[in-house]
Amino acid sequence: MIELGYSLSNRFPDPPQTDYATAPVRALRHDLFCGDVFIEGEGGRDLSTRWGWVPVLDFAWALCDIVEQLDEVLPGFRTPRAELDFTESSDRLRFSRRGDWVELRADWVRDERPLLVDHGVLRRESRDFLQDILADLTDLHDDLQHNLTVWELRSRFPRVP
Repeated sequence: MIELGYSLSNRFPDPPQTDYATAPVRALRHDLFCGDVFIEGEGGRDLSTRWGWVPVLDFAWALCDIVEQLDEVLPGFRTPRAELDFTESSDRLRFSRRGDWVELRADWVRDERPLLVDHGVLRRESRDFLQDILADLTDLHDDLQHNLTVWELRSRFPRVP
């Protein structure tokens, strides 16, 4: 089991002149919607960030990409691995797939125990997380629903049952 959530930071607001309908991919991924992400698993495992500057849309997008990337290595050849790095830090969130399970380890958490998540559950939760963020952000910024990148994201990573 994994719980994903986020909060937007008041310390790093989006520029008031932002045209969300035409915001380029770089701005959507790195410059807008900063805050923190919450990652919690069974047994009290907590890999949440507490920095206030994490681009939450980029995090959700990258997480969906990583879940798909963990499928690309053929079984028996090597352990599929991936990393999610943070642009303002040297910290990484590391993923290792072992059969149907994915181990998550965060550089910023001293505890060496990984957070274990079923791969199918991680796929479902990461896509739900992305879709929830997109819904929240388009509620906050009406013009964002007209952004072609948002349309592409919604169709590329639909919710899964």
